[in-house]
Amino acid sequence: MPFSDSGGITLHYQHRPVGQGRRHLVFINSLGTDFRIWDAVTAGLDGSIATLTYDKRGHGLSDIGATPYTIEDDVDDLLGLLDRLGIDEIVLCGLSVGGLIALGVAGRRPDLVKGLILCDTAHKIGTVEGWNTRIAAVEKNGIASLADSILKLWFTPRFHAERKPELDGCRNMLSRQPVAGYAATCAALRDADYTEVAKAIGVPTLCLVGDQDGSTPPAVVRSLADLVPGAQFEIIESAGHIPCIEQPEKLVTLIRSFLAHLPPE
Repeated sequence: MPFSDSGGITLHYQHRPVGQGRRHLVFINSLGTDFRIWDAVTAGLDGSIATLTYDKRGHGLSDIGATPYTIEDDVDDLLGLLDRLGIDEIVLCGLSVGGLIALGVAGRRPDLVKGLILCDTAHKIGTVEGWNTRIAAVEKNGIASLADSILKLWFTPRFHAERKPELDGCRNMLSRQPVAGYAATCAALRDADYTEVAKAIGVPTLCLVGDQDGSTPPAVVRSLADLVPGAQFEIIESAGHIPCIEQPEKLVTLIRSFLAHLPPE
């Protein structure tokens, strides 16, 4: 299990280089998940591009660090990890809060970023009242108390009906995240607004969303695509908020197509 210090925060990561390839596809996970949500996608890429997955702070096996923290602290963490690994050319694929982190990295270090894949995310997610209500609930009763309602937003009714073992596993993953890290990331989401950053993005961008996403519905993701100059927008059918688990093959196809049209390394 590889770990790395990034500015005093220990991050758990998985790095899969490919030959002498310089460009890396970096995946950033969503709230309440760890980097295993990308397993089927990285496997589907068949080693065609170097990949990096990692647990952002407060999730998985990574440190929580001092709280409160902001999305910009997450940006610092990822930039530190990239520096430690010697990665200097990236395409970012961020899901939900991971999309905000991706926007933050692109805004801060446009020299590194050659493309953005923004999955089920927005330039600003949720409301102050909504996030404060969620923070209070998990701090009082734990994440498990909200797990069923969250899973209804994450996955389609068909997934709930036909893929119970996977659903149970995702419930375990969500419920076992540290409360302090989950709540701190909720607060970071509450306070984040990347509207102006999105307007200034200067690299090819693909905005994706599940057709049944209950957290960031298609209209919300479309509003992000409308802000980013020249962004593509695609809807993934039969998917909720986490298409990398529910429809990984479709996501891989879209990623491959996007990468194929980027300028060469």
